[in-house]
Amino acid sequence: MGRSLMLTTGTPAYLADAPSGSATRGLVVWPDIFGLRTLFTEHADRLSAERGWNVCVVEPYPGDEDLPIEDRHARAALFDDRDKLADAVAAADACGAQPVGLLGFCMGGMYAMKSLAAIDRFDRAVAFYGMVRVPEAWHGAGQGDAIDAVRACGDAELLCIFGTDDAWCPDEHMDEVEAAGATVLRYPGAGHGWAQDPDRDGYRAGDAADAWARAEAFLGR
Repeated sequence: MGRSLMLTTGTPAYLADAPSGSATRGLVVWPDIFGLRTLFTEHADRLSAERGWNVCVVEPYPGDEDLPIEDRHARAALFDDRDKLADAVAAADACGAQPVGLLGFCMGGMYAMKSLAAIDRFDRAVAFYGMVRVPEAWHGAGQGDAIDAVRACGDAELLCIFGTDDAWCPDEHMDEVEAAGATVLRYPGAGHGWAQDPDRDGYRAGDAADAWARAEAFLGR
């Protein structure tokens, strides 16, 4: 079992250490828009136990953890990518293992891609239905498009996982990130948010199992 902690940036996080005490990798996890919660601490515990990784999950809404979902989209417009990048690097430091990868879902997939801008800290990332370009509801002075970070990420490797019926991630955005060098997996008929939460509408058990297996294999290279 892991433990809650505060990153050096002051952002809450959760850290699951490899049971062996000698991790083969660190992994920073960006949750979806609903934030750090039991669903993601359980994902971290499983990845740590099964893969031997030190896994750190970051709270995307520090100070606003109890914000209702109807207010989270507007709050995202006030986010600053520099703060998120600092949190990602602090979480990598908390992992205490090398190399360090990234894993994110929905909004977190977007920040997993953006965090590759710290090209000296992360070697690879997996983004589940991450927004390649900032959605209109999240536009703000501090928000840049993930595609720009992908194009500048140097030798870091990126796997992007999408559903073909996802309005948040249209076909042209999938094509754009693939053209920038990412490996792209498309799951026909899947919408948004279909892999991380079995209790969510639209969850697709078969596709989720396949996508998780591919994501973990990619991160474990």
